[in-house]
Amino acid sequence: MSVHDSTELEKSLGYTFRSKKLLQEALTHKSYSHENPQIAPVCNERLEFLGDSVLGFVIVEYLFLSKNQLSESVMSKTKSYLVQESVLSEIARSLSLGRYLMLGKGEEATGGRKKGSLLADAVEAILGAVYLDGGYRKVRKLILRLFKEKIDSVISSGDFHDFKSELQEKSQLLFSTIPEYRLIKQEGKEHDKTFTVAVYISGERLSTGCGRNKKQAETIAAREALSKLSKS
Repeated sequence: MSVHDSTELEKSLGYTFRSKKLLQEALTHKSYSHENPQIAPVCNERLEFLGDSVLGFVIVEYLFLSKNQLSESVMSKTKSYLVQESVLSEIARSLSLGRYLMLGKGEEATGGRKKGSLLADAVEAILGAVYLDGGYRKVRKLILRLFKEKIDSVISSGDFHDFKSELQEKSQLLFSTIPEYRLIKQEGKEHDKTFTVAVYISGERLSTGCGRNKKQAETIAAREALSKLSKS
């Protein structure tokens, strides 16, 4: 990785490494290390393991100190939601992290720079590297800069709750079948559409939901279906 690349990434992170070797290690996938043991004798797996723990602690600390006085259950679900691969890889893409990864030829050829799992692992590895390089206060500041908006959004919206999975489990238990989601209509201009989705169980329409995208509409429909089932 060139000094130029290092500088650009550090600008995106808002953190300058004292040890560039730690940053390089955080970006080194095991495939590259295996192919280039003389250049990169270690990969980012150890830093990833450390970063995962640091990230989890900072998120839980932030949730615990929140004025909302969140319950243990809500804190646990919120943390689990925020550290999942899809959230981490989204943050990685916002940093253009894929372009900085050091990959082996096989991973490079199969689109490793866009793989969610590799991107998520790299985010955790960088957090581990920042912790070692700058200490807890520095890594906490970085984590909150990257995650605070998502944390606050999840707390206010309750998106950590997987209504669709819960409905599927309940449907299988009660009716021995899984729910079916059907798009009923979509309205509005291309950049401002509203989707309406209905959920059916055993062919019977149970509820509907409206949202800015199909996923949101399905989630709302599932939540309403669960509410109806709990009252029946």
